[in-house]
Amino acid sequence: VQLVESGGGLVQPGGSLTLSCAASGHTLDYYAIAWFRQAPGKEREGVACMSNSEGITNSADSVKGRFTISRNNAKNTASLEMKSLELEDTGTYYCAAGYVVDGTTGLSPTCGFVYDFWGQGTQVTVSS
Repeated sequence: VQLVESGGGLVQPGGSLTLSCAASGHTLDYYAIAWFRQAPGKEREGVACMSNSEGITNSADSVKGRFTISRNNAKNTASLEMKSLELEDTGTYYCAAGYVVDGTTGLSPTCGFVYDFWGQGTQVTVSS
């Protein structure tokens, strides 16, 4: 499956942004999906995920109540709705898909999956 993110940009603190991930080559509902981000000088971190079969979602503590992950199987897309954005949310955001479990409990922001398919990333900058 190929993934292409869009929707990044510059936003003021407290603002909102919705990222989109368009999939091609395979139906996205076969996969667990996740959004990761990487800030300059920091390691990549999982932000939010959705499992494939049950559609269970998890998110990082830092974004709980502010970010919402969703998928639209009819359009073969995934989205990350981000509200009340903070300066610390700045980074490159990546959409990822996977179907192999990693043996963890599934309660992390990766939903317990290994992600083998990645988009190229979209930049989100939160600045006043």
